[in-house]
Amino acid sequence: MRIDFQQVCVTRDGRNLLDSLSLSLEERRIGIIGANGSGKTTLARLCNGLVLPDTGRVLVEGLDTRKEVAEVRRRVGMVFQFPEAQIIQPIVLEDVAFGLQLRGFSGKQARAEAEELLRRLDLWELAERTAHSLSGGERQLVALAAVLITKPELILFDEPTNQLDLRHRNRLRARLRALPAQVIVVTHDLELLDDFDRVLLLDEGQLVFDGPPAQAVARYVAACA
Repeated sequence: MRIDFQQVCVTRDGRNLLDSLSLSLEERRIGIIGANGSGKTTLARLCNGLVLPDTGRVLVEGLDTRKEVAEVRRRVGMVFQFPEAQIIQPIVLEDVAFGLQLRGFSGKQARAEAEELLRRLDLWELAERTAHSLSGGERQLVALAAVLITKPELILFDEPTNQLDLRHRNRLRARLRALPAQVIVVTHDLELLDDFDRVLLLDEGQLVFDGPPAQAVARYVAACA
């Protein structure tokens, strides 16, 4: 999938969150790094129309996020930093199936698909658990499953390893590596990006580096010294 940013500006309260951003994204694994407030999450949310540009255009496979946002969101999923915000149903299996029911699947068919996916992701032990009983790491994995069930072409992740213990961080990292979908990951977890194809470094709404992970991380670390 190709995403084109054409002279994109996003402004809030008189401050440019992103300023005159022009680039194309089509690699399979893309990371976005930078200090808090640098525009990372804004950039990611532009990719599925959760944020719209004040000026310029964002095209997702040629679809303008201003005019065709429903189709864009069918093709681009997102796992938020705080997964409890996107877990809607009280039971894990019901929540994972819910996305398919919204797309017209029968309850029986959606449940069968959700069961198969949870088994494939080694999450079946969570199927009948209540959402509020899950740990932070378990919620993150359930949120990922709820996105995967709709088979998006691209998945956006906002700080996916934030507040995870080592076990769940490793489980999530393994899931990321195995995903067939293209991914764009906003993160402060720099090790997560070791095997990525491309990393963007943002600073105060500006793209200051775009290239291989090692070089992007080195430049960021130097800037933070």
